[in-house]
Amino acid sequence: MIDRTFLVTGANTGIGLATATSLAAAGGRVYVTARTADKGEAAVASIKASTGNDSVAFLPLDLADLDSVRACAAAFLALDEPLHVLINNAGVAGRQGVTKQGFELAFGVNHLGHFALTAALLDRLTSSAPSRVVTVASDAHYTARGLDYAELHRRGHGLTGMHQYAVSKLCNVLFSAELARRVSGTGVTTYALHPGVVASDIWRRVPWPFRQLMKSRMLSTDDGAKTSLYCATSADVEKDSGLFYDKCAEREPSRYATPELAAELWQRSEQWTAQPAQPA
Repeated sequence: MIDRTFLVTGANTGIGLATATSLAAAGGRVYVTARTADKGEAAVASIKASTGNDSVAFLPLDLADLDSVRACAAAFLALDEPLHVLINNAGVAGRQGVTKQGFELAFGVNHLGHFALTAALLDRLTSSAPSRVVTVASDAHYTARGLDYAELHRRGHGLTGMHQYAVSKLCNVLFSAELARRVSGTGVTTYALHPGVVASDIWRRVPWPFRQLMKSRMLSTDDGAKTSLYCATSADVEKDSGLFYDKCAEREPSRYATPELAAELWQRSEQWTAQPAQPA
């Protein structure tokens, strides 16, 4: 990991923090993103203290606001550093709402914000190749039955928000596969993964007692970070791209994760993230 630069979204807590800590412990330069400076700086201090690596820094990023996404990308690019691995880790679940630009919250944060961030950093990833884009999806994507684009422009319904979460995670898998097709031959490779069902802060907005029942048999965040780290660093997958992983092994994605749907989602995502961002 020496002389390798990593950017991990949502690295102030949960799987992201465990991932960033492991990368720093191995000698990587790590950029931690979080929505608020106090949480981001606290994570940086914790990582430095536990690893002895001072090459850890904070970048503000609110994935629910495309203006914040653009500002985060611009701030990183201004550092004039290479970017070897982008880990699209941050996510929300169990919350109903819309983003600043009016998209359904889980879709806007879990997919669209990461789509915009990756697009803004893609030239730097390409110039830093070999490089990787790792996107934390979920096996929840198997329960999504395709995409209803009208749903993506309004507040979701339901007690747990799991339908919206599943749709956003299908989008993660589609995005990673389409990105692989678009960057083929550039030295940039892409990976989507299921981290396991992890007892992380992502579930904090799921109402009790559903939250307690859901978390009772979940993995630790350290265990949940293993497949992210595998996809980000393992030589075993350096020639692979666009695949879906579970327990550090390739797994067949949902039958709805088709090249046709991936291409359509990409085209729409490009339109939705163009300035000024306007939902269709």
